[in-house]
Amino acid sequence: MNELPQQLVNGLLLGSMYGLVAIGYTMVYGIVQLINFAHGEIFMTGAFGALTVYLYVLPDGTTMWIALPLMLVGAIFVAVTVAVGAERFAYRPLRTAPRLAPLITAIGLSLALQQAVWAWYPNAKSARTFPQIEGGPFEIGSVTIQTGDVFLFIAAPISMAVLAYFVMKTRTGRGMQATAQDPDTAKLMGINTDRIIVVAFALGAAFAAVGGLAYGLKYGQIDFRMGFILGLKAFTAAVLGGIGNIYGAMIGGVVLGLAETMATAYIADVPGMSQLGGQSWANVWAFVLLILVLLFRPQGLLGERVADRA
Repeated sequence: MNELPQQLVNGLLLGSMYGLVAIGYTMVYGIVQLINFAHGEIFMTGAFGALTVYLYVLPDGTTMWIALPLMLVGAIFVAVTVAVGAERFAYRPLRTAPRLAPLITAIGLSLALQQAVWAWYPNAKSARTFPQIEGGPFEIGSVTIQTGDVFLFIAAPISMAVLAYFVMKTRTGRGMQATAQDPDTAKLMGINTDRIIVVAFALGAAFAAVGGLAYGLKYGQIDFRMGFILGLKAFTAAVLGGIGNIYGAMIGGVVLGLAETMATAYIADVPGMSQLGGQSWANVWAFVLLILVLLFRPQGLLGERVADRA
């Protein structure tokens, strides 16, 4: 129990990273009802974009406190470019096709992006070391926040606040809500639905890029396969919160992060379950939670926000 505050903070930080990536899944699904399984690789390309800026753009010896904003810009630029390109050339031609076609395309695009980074990025066949922020760790009472988590601790709430303001207060955000509700009527009202869909992909990619940078800072390394499992967990978070609900995506991510952290930390102490604890079971407990939610509350914690277009 002495470790409980620390585990709660660990779970909140992990869940915030899941939530940042989950936002992209839920925004795209809410507007075009597409499960973009390549979104995990968008997250991965953002991390490699940040590393590229640090290694090949900034001069040697640049401190991380100066490099971090530029790395964030590079991560967002790469991730948004890949996402918008995927929407324009892979998904848009299939928008009126049966739903299975874009789903298979998304899976194929995911594999293609993995192999592209593996083949063409220098030394990407093994994990690449990610630069770390100097200083720390930081003590707050009995809780220790590692230096790599500081960026996530600050970026996650700011990102969510910016997204909430954008969706609720801006003209484009209201256009996104209208397009999600009824794209045909929105088009008749003068809303450029193609532009709205591109904005949804771009916004989701930007938040995934923030998550990718946070991942590198947190774990100290990145690799071309990092987006697969984390993308599945982020999709799980989106379903937990209620697919199509952007606030639900963040809450689902936090719930998933807390459940995963608590399970790995404490379930081994339960009599008869000593073999089920530890980090090796983290993925299992994440998907057990998904199954339970789908069984007892299939619409998610906050409910779906997807219009019936039948």
